[in-house]
Amino acid sequence: MTKDYYNKNAKGFVENTLKADMTLLYHQFEKHLKKGDKLLDLGCGSGRDSLYFMSRGYKVVAVDYSEELIKIVSDLLNREVLMLDMREMDFHDAFDGIWACASILHVGRDEIKKVMDNCERALRRNGIFYLSFKYGDGEGFRNGRFFNSYNEESFEALMKDFKGLKILDMWKTADVRVGRKDEYWLNILIKKEGS
Repeated sequence: MTKDYYNKNAKGFVENTLKADMTLLYHQFEKHLKKGDKLLDLGCGSGRDSLYFMSRGYKVVAVDYSEELIKIVSDLLNREVLMLDMREMDFHDAFDGIWACASILHVGRDEIKKVMDNCERALRRNGIFYLSFKYGDGEGFRNGRFFNSYNEESFEALMKDFKGLKILDMWKTADVRVGRKDEYWLNILIKKEGS
């Protein structure tokens, strides 16, 4: 159902999100990166973040689960965007960073541990992982999409199962899109511990 929403509304979604100013979040993530690092834009949506990271010289692999978004973003980036269901992702030790901005929030609590496992496996040692959720605690459908929301306590509880991942920072922000200042997000930076 969520995938159908993005396929039906791809053009409007891109128009609504492409120009959102994510500078402050980028800077938090980039503090932990080196020039030329390889990044996975997991659920790349409008392609906004891939465009930014490519412009900064990172090697970016952009993936999404919506065929219509993939078509639009492949043209925007002038490169192939991969079709990927993050629940079945099977990268091993492949990325210095994973950027999952407002994407993993569409995975239910019954499957999120599998997705987090997949992300941990995809990261290289000392890799950095950014993810964001609508702020709250619960899950359900809203306006044709499924959302899984977390607050600090519920996300920390989830992370108890992931001994190799360390939360570096968690912070709450207001939505940067026009007319959305009353919506809040939980932002998380995680590091894959060296062994």
